[in-house]
Amino acid sequence: MGLIRRKVRLETERLSLRLPTHSDHRAWATLREESRDFLTPWDPVWSPEALSRRAFTTRVYWASRAEAAGTAVPLFLVRRADSMLIGGVTLDNIRRGPAQAGTVGYWVGAPFARQGYMREALEALVHYAFAELDLSRLEAGCLPENRASRGVLEKTGFKYEGVAQSYLQINGRWRNHVLYANLRADRRGRTDAGA
Repeated sequence: MGLIRRKVRLETERLSLRLPTHSDHRAWATLREESRDFLTPWDPVWSPEALSRRAFTTRVYWASRAEAAGTAVPLFLVRRADSMLIGGVTLDNIRRGPAQAGTVGYWVGAPFARQGYMREALEALVHYAFAELDLSRLEAGCLPENRASRGVLEKTGFKYEGVAQSYLQINGRWRNHVLYANLRADRRGRTDAGA
């Protein structure tokens, strides 16, 4: 008899973090479209089909396969009070062996920004990554001027490590990113960038 795997679902005080499903398309596309101006300065350029049902279907299949393979944990943030989709967080590029590491990315819709939701989601994801996945290091990067993103990383235990030159294409241009890491057994103390 085969082992039945349970899909990842994390619960916090206000949120359920779960894999995307096909039925999320309309809520996701609407939130992304309504938040386009808010997200554009921080995102790679969206393709013309970015919000299409086809692109979303591909995203759902990728999320399910990646989670099952242990290479990523892509989760939607759903507000428990009203089942409203408010954003997403992904633990991606999970590396095993000597690294035991992964990369964290996240976004929140404009109406839900600066309400502590992402902090709550990241705290749950960090705990899951260290306690359940046995990872040792989580990495994240953001644009230097993205004070809100830097703040949420610092409040959830990530510490500044440096700058990666031309790290990602954001809004059509290669951009430097400040890099942060959260270590399971961190003895480094506070390391504010001050940049």
